[in-house]
Amino acid sequence: MRTHAGAGATPNRRLRTGQTQRETGHPLRRASRPTAKSGHLRAGGCEKPAGGLLDSRRGWQTGDRTNVQVKPQAFVDKGFVFVSTGYRLLPNVDMGTIFRDIAKSVRWVHDHIAEHGGDPKRILVMGHSAGAQLAALICIDDRYLKAEGLSLAIIKGCVPVDGDTYDVPAIIETAETRRRVHGQPQAEFGHREKFGNDPAKHRDYSAVTHVAKGKGIPPFLILHVADHPDTSAQAERFEAVLKDAGIPAKRLAAKETNHSKLNENLGLPDDPPTKALFEFVGEALKK
Repeated sequence: MRTHAGAGATPNRRLRTGQTQRETGHPLRRASRPTAKSGHLRAGGCEKPAGGLLDSRRGWQTGDRTNVQVKPQAFVDKGFVFVSTGYRLLPNVDMGTIFRDIAKSVRWVHDHIAEHGGDPKRILVMGHSAGAQLAALICIDDRYLKAEGLSLAIIKGCVPVDGDTYDVPAIIETAETRRRVHGQPQAEFGHREKFGNDPAKHRDYSAVTHVAKGKGIPPFLILHVADHPDTSAQAERFEAVLKDAGIPAKRLAAKETNHSKLNENLGLPDDPPTKALFEFVGEALKK
């Protein structure tokens, strides 16, 4: 998961946080020296914007927070403090534990980013794939940050990238119907099982469920692959729900790309989603 926050950060600094919670018992142990590596959760703060990315993990089960391509340098060049973190994985923990891991990571950023020139009150959150669902939920369902003594007020913007689980019941019905009509067996550990095999949990773990006016939900930029039916449908629904609640939301359907390439190319010069990303960030930090 990646998180970004902005204001005025120290020049050209990339921050790598400790180990994953599975490795250390806590998702963010401590800050180490500046490094080019970072994970999927980025966050930042202080005089400069803080930027963060949640792990681009496959199905909340695999992935590495250091797999961030050119994003760290791209954000540092824009004046961000960049933080990357991971979280414990399915099936070793349940989905609720993963959400709490992410909230603890945001708390770590809030508490320590000023040590690296960042603003703890200006954090931007971004996540790809499974990280998109995590980023969206943590920026909308304020219970997780409240449990860490924080509020949504510190989050100035959220950028979920090509997620298909902003509405968990919808993707379960879509995927299972597709398999059923084609005579295929249902997945042994699909979305239904990953999200607790409980309709109430499926609704509760959906970002769209918790969208409401007056909560301080930050602006959203929703990036997705234009010709992917599932992520496109989820992005369109998510955008509509946010706008219906009066929350600023933009959506970019990226053309001539795919699920992996969309994420890998973020930060590259002349990349349209990258241009939209930094335009969004600039506007979000003015507020």
